[in-house]
Amino acid sequence: MLASFLIGLVGGQRAMTPLAAVAIAAARDELPVDNGAPRLLADPVVAAGALALAIGEMAGDKQKTAPDRVVAIGLAARFVTSAIAGAALVPRRQRWLGAAIGGVTAVIASYPGWRARMAAIPGYGQTPTGFVEDAAVLGGAVAIVRSRAA
Repeated sequence: MLASFLIGLVGGQRAMTPLAAVAIAAARDELPVDNGAPRLLADPVVAAGALALAIGEMAGDKQKTAPDRVVAIGLAARFVTSAIAGAALVPRRQRWLGAAIGGVTAVIASYPGWRARMAAIPGYGQTPTGFVEDAAVLGGAVAIVRSRAA
């Protein structure tokens, strides 16, 4: 369950990165054999689409017009994508618990992450703080998924 919790922390900062990370791992057949991921997640087209959405989210995050991550639709997206990722990182028999942990953790983690970013923006700017956050999110997601590799 630790991997589901950790991927939820990542999802609290970027909604699409956890989904992209597990989809790419599933498409490469790098998730444990008895994982809780939906089969559709392993489709290369789904993995490519999730990756494109993650890249788009990272690019959009640098815009001054980007909505705060704590708006209702952002929290809902974080819950859903992190729940799917959380399920993918645990054995199939525990997928609902992994999904709940991933999704709930993402929603909760959104708030301190948002507050930290808002505190850093006046001193460092929207774009630099976004790139630092992107690096932490991407590095974290890759490390978490690789730790569960088959």
